[in-house]
Amino acid sequence: MISHRLEIADAHAHLYRVTLTIPQPAPDQRVSLPAWIPGSYLVREFARHLSGLQAKQGASEVGLTQLDKATWVASCKGKSALTISYFVYAFDNSVRTAFLDAHRAFFNGTSVFLRVHGREAEPQRLELRGLPKGWKVATALPAIKAQTFEAADYDELVDHPVEMGTFWRGEFKAAGVPHEFAVAGALPDFDGERLLADARRICEAEIGFWHGKKKTFFKRYVFMLNVVEDGYGGLEHRASTALIASRRDLPQRGKTDSKDLSDGYVTLLGLISHEYFHTWNVKRLRPVEFKTFDYTQENYTELLWFFEGFTSYYDDLLLLRAGLIDEARYLKLLAKTLTGVLGLPGRKVQSVAQASFDAWVKYYRGDENTPNATISYYTKGSLVALALDLTLRSEGQGSLDDVMHLLWERSEGGPISEADIAAALAEVGGRSYAKELQQWVHGTDDLPWQSLLAKAGVAWNQQPPSVAQRLGLRVSESALTGIKVSNVLRGGAAEAAGVSAGDELIAVDGWRLRRLDELTRLMTAQQPAQLLLSRDQRVHTLAIELPPEPTSGAVSLTLAPADKTPQAAFALRRAWLPS
Repeated sequence: MISHRLEIADAHAHLYRVTLTIPQPAPDQRVSLPAWIPGSYLVREFARHLSGLQAKQGASEVGLTQLDKATWVASCKGKSALTISYFVYAFDNSVRTAFLDAHRAFFNGTSVFLRVHGREAEPQRLELRGLPKGWKVATALPAIKAQTFEAADYDELVDHPVEMGTFWRGEFKAAGVPHEFAVAGALPDFDGERLLADARRICEAEIGFWHGKKKTFFKRYVFMLNVVEDGYGGLEHRASTALIASRRDLPQRGKTDSKDLSDGYVTLLGLISHEYFHTWNVKRLRPVEFKTFDYTQENYTELLWFFEGFTSYYDDLLLLRAGLIDEARYLKLLAKTLTGVLGLPGRKVQSVAQASFDAWVKYYRGDENTPNATISYYTKGSLVALALDLTLRSEGQGSLDDVMHLLWERSEGGPISEADIAAALAEVGGRSYAKELQQWVHGTDDLPWQSLLAKAGVAWNQQPPSVAQRLGLRVSESALTGIKVSNVLRGGAAEAAGVSAGDELIAVDGWRLRRLDELTRLMTAQQPAQLLLSRDQRVHTLAIELPPEPTSGAVSLTLAPADKTPQAAFALRRAWLPS
């Protein structure tokens, strides 16, 4: 059996020591460290954090030659076990890699465990050693004894993150399945029982969504939540998830009114819902290109709009179905997504299929031009799901729920292609959806969200635009840095005037500008105005002119009154948004 021993070498230096033992190695035994982690589509070069590699057979040193950035070959003699030891620097406090200090430890296997070429299918053992007294361990890996775990193969080993430290731990059962929460870094007034109760409702809603009254396929699930001053994110795994959230977003004891949930806590619940939904949609149902992972390089697919976007559609919708938010709160969240997508010039440049394929070079590498050139496969993908769901429902041919169930059954929870999605839509909808998929997934035109929502008895309202929206700007404002331009949106008044990202806006028509929303008050009646700004320590004056007709502002969605809603629309809405 392949064995990996991980121990804390020096917590203050953030160093793990890992020892890999390979019985009966090949004469030229290759090992390598993954360059990326499934679920986060960016080559992160984890091998840059490895150092001090040494190889031995018994007491004899073995030559270890590096072949490329993350691959080594050991020149072995005979069949005696090969041991390779090395250090891993771990100081990335995210859900993607590895972290270690005197108070907490966490790692994903892709960041720390070498892959033994030709032996990936063999069982893999993990031993944890040298943990401080009083530290606990949380992981979904099957334990064979204290701090010793076994995986069926390398894929399973690296798909189970491990949390270690003096974290808070709580448990519950959902549909009879044991679930565990490990929460690190929470304040003393953290309401753990509330979190467990709300997470249980989410899990039961999602198990019911996928399986009805049938038993689920997993026997245990672990949530690992790292709470920090400011942070947000998650990464799905086959029987667990790693989450990061802000402390202020956790529920507090004494504040249990479900009608008064903070926006931050609702965001956290949405994150929990999103990552848990991935247990089915991306970890089992997955792009056919991900049937077998190549850990050495990019694994391309055009289907992230489905696996991330549809998951993003269901995450908040299932909060509603679980009774954790009401219709008004759900429509507020949906309106925020619509506003965000409609405010991006990049939606007219890049399709969600292209965004999926380009995730490796664009999604995680945003810059000042990102809003002009790209669209998120999360947000627009969720709105593709919305459009398909409402279309199916309005035509009286089932719902997107039925499509998801059919895909699960037909693929037996395995890899699928876009052709499979199209076939499931056609079977449920009673007609081809090829035109919609071509226009909505592979095209760049806006979808008919407003008309589709109207068919469901939801009124679309457009708010007055902000000054930033009228100018086509995104800015940050503070007493220290002033008004700093983050993004200049394509086709806007600010771009036409010559404003650039990084500029500091100082004054308009001789008046000091302290907040961007003061601009319209300070401008004289006669346009254009004279905008004073600083760029690279030089002061410039630009002529800027507001559009004669204000652009549209934020979207808000409201329920149309029952007495003014056609019966068919009212029935559709009640089926889509059960109260």
